[in-house]
Amino acid sequence: MGVCSSMGRLPLPALTTTSSVPPWIMALLIFVTMALAGAMPLSSLCNRILLNAIKAFSPLKIRMGGTLQDKLIYHVQGDGGPCKPHSINGSDFLGFSQGCLPMSRWDELNAFFKRAGAVVTFGLNALYGRTVTSDGSVHGPWNSSNAEILLRYTVNKGYSIHGWELGNELSGQGIGAKISAQQYASDIKTLQNLLDDIYAGFEVKPLILAPGGFFEANWFQDFVSHTTQMLQVVTHHVYSLGAGANDNLISRILDPSYLNGVAQTFSTLESILKNSGTSAVAWVGEAGGAYNSGHHLVTDAFVSSFWYLDQLAMAATYNTKTYCRQTLIGGGYGLLNSSTNQPNPDYYSALLWHRLMGNNVLFTNFTGTNKLRAYSHCSKNSTGVTLLLINLDGNTTAQVHVSTEDIAGNGTLILQPQIRSRKSKFSSISKGSIFDANIREEYHLTAKDRDLGSQITLLNGKILSVDSSGNIPALNPIKVSMSDPILVASFSVVFARFPRMNVTACR
Repeated sequence: MGVCSSMGRLPLPALTTTSSVPPWIMALLIFVTMALAGAMPLSSLCNRILLNAIKAFSPLKIRMGGTLQDKLIYHVQGDGGPCKPHSINGSDFLGFSQGCLPMSRWDELNAFFKRAGAVVTFGLNALYGRTVTSDGSVHGPWNSSNAEILLRYTVNKGYSIHGWELGNELSGQGIGAKISAQQYASDIKTLQNLLDDIYAGFEVKPLILAPGGFFEANWFQDFVSHTTQMLQVVTHHVYSLGAGANDNLISRILDPSYLNGVAQTFSTLESILKNSGTSAVAWVGEAGGAYNSGHHLVTDAFVSSFWYLDQLAMAATYNTKTYCRQTLIGGGYGLLNSSTNQPNPDYYSALLWHRLMGNNVLFTNFTGTNKLRAYSHCSKNSTGVTLLLINLDGNTTAQVHVSTEDIAGNGTLILQPQIRSRKSKFSSISKGSIFDANIREEYHLTAKDRDLGSQITLLNGKILSVDSSGNIPALNPIKVSMSDPILVASFSVVFARFPRMNVTACR
């Protein structure tokens, strides 16, 4: 599963494996409204930490879009009238004026993404040429003329775009505006015809993504049934913690029952796609935990990694192929600090997930306390299995013994937990003291001073921070004897990689 995030004017909306299921790619996408409209200076795109933070994922998927994409026009040299960025206008739709993307800015962004090695998807304006009625309804077909300008310019310049997404949060009841499922499907057909024409002769064509809205089962089922031959990716947005202003966010993050609540959304969408005859796959197109820019020192602090990693793993079990995190930088849920570009805790959690958790999800048999969350995947780009453990309990350390059952080649990890009320210490073995077949690698993530509101993460007891040259720190494991239990400290996250664990599904 890939990793993705967002750089943009805020507030904006903006990363599974199951036993023997198709592989999925986790992606961390970036919403870039500030960058698009020019509110973010070009010098910001030259920031060494920002560039290295993207390069570290090799590659990072980036989604450019979000709340204001449906108020953005594309401007080429010679078009009449000025090209102005969005500005606040309380009387206008979504509280902002129409914005403009000059192709000079598009050139700068594509140069940056090429330098960073990013894989880009772009959200097109689905409301261009349309009127939003007083009840939010949008009638009539999509006017694709302005999008065609951007598409043709992009192809002529040789820019590589992984996918084009139409519209943002216009599905179902919508946010400010809504389009019926059948009209949306018709608009997707228009986009497909346009891409077929512009990309004629291309061996690989970009993906078509939609609708990028909040999941409503009946609307999505209707939409998918009318796009089975046109759509490659069905995108939906998830803000399962509720409003960022809510004072109960931390208690929700630490509540296993609350974390489980979003499973129904993933399960229902998986079922709709499976039964529709479509080849389209599911992406979480945007997720930041709490909407309206999150909550400072919650969704940009260590405690956020609990819901984030848990939801990544949960989405994977329901065959979600990509999970896009809001945001890379900006708001109270950025992976990078808005002022310094220093990585926040979720950045390191995402990077470890991206590097360690592979395509196939395994069953994890765990019957202990519900405060210990457990997920396992085949390891990424290597043999063996990687286990993710999240301890939501602030008072106890868990000892976890791991064994396997390779039933029907699916692979089941059996965890035998023991709980003890004391602090744990990280222990490791000396290099070369035992054979490689008898060791595992562990990555223990904890907050500085055990403060859940801290924005500083420790890996195996050492603070993670970029160096004076803006380089992302190495994420090195400790090596532990396979005969020892995994110690999961209170309020901590552990990735444990078993290089020699033999599971048929991981071969």
